Amino acid sequence: MSMHPHHRPGQPGPSGPQGPLPSQANPSWMGHVQPEYYRPVPGNAGGPVHSLVQPVAQGRQGPVAPPSRAGLLVLMIGGGALAFLSLFLVVPFLLANTGTAGFMVGFIASLLPLSAVLLTVHVIDRWEPEPKRLLFFAFTWGAAVSIAVTLLVQPFFALTYQFSDEPDIQTYMATVQAPVVEEFAKSLGLLLLLLMARRHFDGPVDGVVFAFTIAGGFAFTENILYFGRAIAESASPATDLAQIFLLRGVMSPFAHAIFTGTTGLIMGFAARRWHTGASVAAFVVGLLPAMFLHNRWNSMGQGFLADYILIQVPIFVLFIGVVILLRVAENRLTRQRLLEYAAAGWFTPAEVDLLATPGGRRTALSWAAGYNRRPQMKAFVKAATQLAFTRQRILSGRDVALHQAEERDQLHRILALRAAVAG
Repeated sequence: MSMHPHHRPGQPGPSGPQGPLPSQANPSWMGHVQPEYYRPVPGNAGGPVHSLVQPVAQGRQGPVAPPSRAGLLVLMIGGGALAFLSLFLVVPFLLANTGTAGFMVGFIASLLPLSAVLLTVHVIDRWEPEPKRLLFFAFTWGAAVSIAVTLLVQPFFALTYQFSDEPDIQTYMATVQAPVVEEFAKSLGLLLLLLMARRHFDGPVDGVVFAFTIAGGFAFTENILYFGRAIAESASPATDLAQIFLLRGVMSPFAHAIFTGTTGLIMGFAARRWHTGASVAAFVVGLLPAMFLHNRWNSMGQGFLADYILIQVPIFVLFIGVVILLRVAENRLTRQRLLEYAAAGWFTPAEVDLLATPGGRRTALSWAAGYNRRPQMKAFVKAATQLAFTRQRILSGRDVALHQAEERDQLHRILALRAAVAG
């Protein structure tokens, strides 16, 4: 029984590192490869595969040990410790400003806009999902650590300006302090992810995913404060809560996500260079549009509705368009990298269409479900996608030996997963 009734002939094998760059090596601007960095795909010692549903014998070479996870371990332990310590500052601050009842109502109400952001993250991240532990780090960084950093830095930041009256300080804090301090605090988590978990930070789509998650956590805690205050400080709490929820929970649940998302985009492009200096430079440069957009949002006053419709909504739509273009480019890149493995005998071209296109994945999972092998097929699709991204890291020219060892390990795992799908 075959998964796909059509089988197209494979492509010619790729050239070696000293040969010309294959014409299809750069299927999109996202995966651009310099000729000097090109490396051929290792051949399948067991011979070309013929059908996904036929068990394939594993090669003679044993799997290679995975690369060190020291940086990732430090990130998770350190991030967890910082988040825990941050709670001792953030929670008392929230309770002091909202009271217990306001805190509880604010917490529950804040779950709704947070759900919208996290659902969007899930949709964007479906093609090549990030590890759950890194997404958890991103969320806790945004919800606790970045809030704590903001609270600690804010008093010192205020000393840089001499205020004549209360309205002046409120305007300054909203339009200058908040954009600068908050975006720095949120994006610092992005920088740590890029420097210490760079194997999972492959490009601009990953940058958007991590940025949205951090920003979603930050907005969640900030919404608890705003919603809780409406309960604790207002003479008509129900009315004020409804108004604030309409503004923050309905009209702008993605405001912080868009601000920090621009930083994530820029840092994501830098991630493809695998260079520490470029990562830090992208962090600095990426803060500028985030701070600018944050400033423009907080500066909206009497003409709020007109600015919202004419400026903020188009920015949101533009960002959606950018993310869609990035996803399309990522899909094309995945398909091209897997076609290179198909040319070396690891897949058939027809299987690549099933593994590297949205429609093909639906077909493959549906087919596997009919034979009670959907979990195995899902694991196979995920492994194939990870393999494609590992190849792209090899072609970036950095840490090539490390990623080639990881590639060999993944290829042997691919063989085992093929056999599992075959049953």
